[in-house]
Amino acid sequence: MKIAVLDDYQDAFRKLNCYSKLKGHDVVTYRDSVKEPAKLAERLNGAEAVILLQQRTPFPRAAAEKVTTLKLISQTGRNVNHIDVAACTEKGIVVCGSGAGLPNHTAELTWGLIFASLRHIPEEVQRFKAGQWQTTLGTTVVGRTLGIYAYGRIGSIVAQVGRAFGMKVVCWGREGSTGKARADGFEVAASREAFFENADIVSLHLPLNKETRGIIEHADLARMKPTALIVNTSRAPIVEQGALAKALKEGRPGFGAVDVYEDEPVLNGNHPLLKMDNVVCTPHLGYVDRDTYEKYYGAAIDGILAYAQGGPINVLNPEVLKK
Repeated sequence: MKIAVLDDYQDAFRKLNCYSKLKGHDVVTYRDSVKEPAKLAERLNGAEAVILLQQRTPFPRAAAEKVTTLKLISQTGRNVNHIDVAACTEKGIVVCGSGAGLPNHTAELTWGLIFASLRHIPEEVQRFKAGQWQTTLGTTVVGRTLGIYAYGRIGSIVAQVGRAFGMKVVCWGREGSTGKARADGFEVAASREAFFENADIVSLHLPLNKETRGIIEHADLARMKPTALIVNTSRAPIVEQGALAKALKEGRPGFGAVDVYEDEPVLNGNHPLLKMDNVVCTPHLGYVDRDTYEKYYGAAIDGILAYAQGGPINVLNPEVLKK
């Protein structure tokens, strides 16, 4: 089969152990992103299968209707909100999705961002290289309040680390989330307003769906302390569009640490948060490590091999197989 691998930013795919399983297949990788449907369809011309890593490339109806040779989309993970599955089914394209990374990777980056911001690590590194010595005063976390919005797989790890550092951990979210937090001995805020008003650090760990899009509003952010830090390693659209940059410019909260953006990849420094001195930004690194790539890509490759052998697995639109 001819297989296209999209958005391989680091040119990492061929260097993974799981890549050897595709021996004998014609594999083409692309390091840049193409999102315009007609150009995406042109890129996939001749390919029978495509591997999509997370939600880096949307696959809308306009793309499904234009592809001519594509038979299989092998998605890493089971989140297919960025794929028009109905359109793929109509076109006879099988969509399969499987594999999951550990929550630890994003939780680790969350703490990396917290300390990078509070201890001014990026600035100090650059100024030290430029010949300067100790130009800022850092902030410790012990005794401060860590707010966890959504106590799930990732949020629970971040909370446990906060407890280990001697922080007061307060949680907020849906009833199921807060129930788990209480069961693990964590406090739940008296109200949404109190959650944002009292936290020294707010860390967001919500999945992106119809219910959570824009759930964090400017009014929430404006309640935060001018000394507070907000951290987002989840998805950018869970925050009301434009609200974070506006709030940070207004000084409530005083600081931000962000790993996710509305339209990715962000190139040429073209994002308002990158121009702000009170924000630490990373290019969506939460799940980007070798172990996670092996798991995600390995599962996607298994899906392709199963399809090639006539026994598709992890099919998310099984009705297409009846065509």
